[in-house]
Amino acid sequence: MEANTSKRLFRFGVFEADQKTEELRKQGRRLLLQGQPLQVLLMLLNRPGQLVTRGELHQALWPDGTFVDFDHSLNTAVNKIREALGDSAASPRFVETLARRGYRFIASVEVLDDTPRTQQGPALQQTAPGLPQPMPADRLATPTVSALTQHLLTSPSEIPQASPRLVRLLFLLLQVMYLCFYGFSLARLSVAQEILRSMVPHTFWAVVLIIVTAVVGIPIRLYLISALAFNAPGLREKFLRLFPAIFPLDELWALAPFLLVEQIGQGLALAVTAALLYVPFAQRSLILMGAGMPANAKPAAS
Repeated sequence: MEANTSKRLFRFGVFEADQKTEELRKQGRRLLLQGQPLQVLLMLLNRPGQLVTRGELHQALWPDGTFVDFDHSLNTAVNKIREALGDSAASPRFVETLARRGYRFIASVEVLDDTPRTQQGPALQQTAPGLPQPMPADRLATPTVSALTQHLLTSPSEIPQASPRLVRLLFLLLQVMYLCFYGFSLARLSVAQEILRSMVPHTFWAVVLIIVTAVVGIPIRLYLISALAFNAPGLREKFLRLFPAIFPLDELWALAPFLLVEQIGQGLALAVTAALLYVPFAQRSLILMGAGMPANAKPAAS
């Protein structure tokens, strides 16, 4: 790494990277990022908004005489950084890839040096070119909508380890479940209309809603199933981008058990609906656990 006369503390979003203790923390909780991935992150944080070339990273972390598959090692290190930060190569918020050149840290960074404040002055604010200046310190305590969302949703660092086959199977079964919901509802549309007539005042619009959401949902589920079946790279990032659109769709179809209310009764329909309300979050967790491959991962040879 490039030499510094002082060890720095970097703050960006809800994260802190401490160059002195070599720790990455999220809201005060230490994350399991260390070794070369952490050193790569610190190099990027020391030069926010600037290109750090692959050659510079090679020279600093894998000097001449070190026998290693550099490209694979660097890609692995950057992937671990993105895992810890909840970032993605397709839509980066922190680490941007510049193809065949290197990487650049694109978020706003607050830099604190360990030198006395009388010599160093106030904390140095460094911001990537073209990005807005970070919020003043007196406003940092107020969480933004994005930070609040990140706090409520499970982050990659909080995901438990599980068998890739198991998480892929569970994710596949959830997609098949939704396809069954859509197909069953469209096949029994007249029956559903009769049930809805006794439950909602405007049956016509309720039926239209079923048809439209099923027609939208079917291709989405077929895409997810095919991408999962062929182990397509980028499924993870694409699903996370689709999640805000899929979420209300899935929450709406959590009411599907009420289409069977005559067979299963209102109590069981309510219980199943309550369980289905959690399923969108379960899908997201399964994707983060490995059901979907990152964009820069290579499918395993069969």
